Amino acid sequence: MIDIHQHLLYGVDDGPRDLEASMAIAKAAIEGGITHVVCTPHANHEYEFNPTRNEERLGAIRERLGGKLVLGRGCDMYLSPANIDEAMENPAKFTINGGRYLLVEFASFTIPKDIGDTFYEFLLKGIVPVITHPERNPILARDPDQMKDWLGSGCRLQITAASGNGYFGREAKACYWNLLERDWVSFVATDAHHVEGRLPAMSEAYAAIARKMGEDTAKRLFVANPLAAFENAPLPEHPEFQAAQLR
Repeated sequence: MIDIHQHLLYGVDDGPRDLEASMAIAKAAIEGGITHVVCTPHANHEYEFNPTRNEERLGAIRERLGGKLVLGRGCDMYLSPANIDEAMENPAKFTINGGRYLLVEFASFTIPKDIGDTFYEFLLKGIVPVITHPERNPILARDPDQMKDWLGSGCRLQITAASGNGYFGREAKACYWNLLERDWVSFVATDAHHVEGRLPAMSEAYAAIARKMGEDTAKRLFVANPLAAFENAPLPEHPEFQAAQLR
């Protein structure tokens, strides 16, 4: 399985504090069947996003892992005006492995009315916005239909594996399964921060989705689509996704 959203880098945000804590997360990911991880530190008002420092931390973790886990770089980008402007000018600073896929997150208290225009501008530049954990955003969870136009224009959704078992509450769990049933989801990821609670665990979620939605769906959300994002390739064709935008 491939995890495109994980806070593995130490000392850069609210994830692991030091290299040993990063190694504990990496070990848990490997033991849980994860083969690739995109390291996605926050870029928001609280945490400075520093690519040079991030690359140094990434190198230190890679050296300790000795090839046991394939690591990439990315960002969990808060949709602030400053970040949007910089991502328009220099998308490779924020995107997954410098490619086309950009993880973006909303504040939990407001959704900008013109954000659809921003997504359209991103898409014109060849940047694919991947909206992270919408099921955990109370505004989006209560009214998922507001995402329909964004999906129709080319945006994608990434939900959090642990939401499916109720870890983030009943509302998030209900929205998680609703989005899956509507075929609106392109990625499942862990958004892991620690081994104390926010674990890099995907196998339970994979099994639950495979039981309810079918093995092909689980493979698409946990392997095929994330691998395409990791490698900056187009997502595998999935006609039901386009049809689902009408539901």
